[in-house]
Amino acid sequence: MIVLKYGIYSVLGLTYLGLALGSLPGLRMNRATIALVGSAFLIALGVVTLHEAWEAIDAKTIVFLLSMMVVNANLAYAGFFPQALSVLLSFTRSPLGILIALTFGSGILSAIFLNDTIALIFTPLTLSLTQALGLNPIPYLLAVAGATNIGSVATLSGNPQNILIGSFSGIGYLEFLRALIPVAVIGLIIQIELLWLLYPEVRSRSVPQVSLQACDNLNTTKTRIFKPLYQKTLIITTGLLIAFVAGLPLTESALVAASLLLITRRVKPQRILKKVDWNLLVMFSGLFILTRVTQKLNLLQPFTHAINSAASLLGVTAILSNLISNVPAVLLLQPLIPKHDTHSWLLLAAGSTLAGNLTLFGSVANLIVAEAANELGYKLTFWEHLRFGAPLTVCTLVLVYLLV
Repeated sequence: MIVLKYGIYSVLGLTYLGLALGSLPGLRMNRATIALVGSAFLIALGVVTLHEAWEAIDAKTIVFLLSMMVVNANLAYAGFFPQALSVLLSFTRSPLGILIALTFGSGILSAIFLNDTIALIFTPLTLSLTQALGLNPIPYLLAVAGATNIGSVATLSGNPQNILIGSFSGIGYLEFLRALIPVAVIGLIIQIELLWLLYPEVRSRSVPQVSLQACDNLNTTKTRIFKPLYQKTLIITTGLLIAFVAGLPLTESALVAASLLLITRRVKPQRILKKVDWNLLVMFSGLFILTRVTQKLNLLQPFTHAINSAASLLGVTAILSNLISNVPAVLLLQPLIPKHDTHSWLLLAAGSTLAGNLTLFGSVANLIVAEAANELGYKLTFWEHLRFGAPLTVCTLVLVYLLV
């Protein structure tokens, strides 16, 4: 019996360690496979049955995530995101103007769509732009990484952890937006000011004349619009946003929108389905099971008294989000928050999202930016990110405490 108990705790501890590191030394495993394998071993050890594990998976969250990924994939294929960036850059090409455009552009789009999608698409576009204008790409990459996290805090559809919180709490889309949009807007302004202080080269308001033609070529050659798909996707996506604002059920609305987009003669279905982040869906399913195990073993008791105030809830959320990542942190803490305690849910959403800016490993969006930059020959180091991310996280968390 004692051996079994130690075995259960060892598997659970090793699984959360792997989730924190993103891999296990010596093994080719990512967070998705670690969560799935850990869940399988815990089922085999009898902590939960297969039926209990299946019931632990929140279908609404999985369906909503899948549906939003399908919507985002269609927008990407239609050429929407590069076009959105081109429109933003049509207003300015000075180093400071580009920084502001990238910050607010990434932030606004991340509030509407999933932040990881924006990070994935905007990173190569940002690198191409800075190369064309002869600018240091690092502050602009940091702007994209930070803004995708800060902007996504404003809505229930902005990031995976907000989607989870919407499913658990029942908070309406508009209610959530009204509460957290001031945090997002002021947070983006703080980010611009911080980058302005850290990187003197971004302060210039003059346009680099030598690279104007290169930038024009970038705008004309990189943006390809597939008009029929573009129009159809924009119409359906606009309808989806109207449904969100009107208070219609989020999951059902997203599922209908995704289904309408999958009825097509123009795009092969495998192209869209390749864009779906199946790793994230598998990881979520495993995390739901792991959370049920922690509840069953009564391992959340120490956190009960640690989150009895706004400051402590934000602190615990920020620490856990950087230790085991924000989605597992939300899943661990959600059983301790009453369903109708809207204030605590908002603090959990804001804390888990904004804490992602603290370190390079704090959010998937940061890693996407760093990896994409690395593949193109630019190094965004842990320390380079930390000197930007640490003060940004402190300022935005204080902002949440004061405003929410």
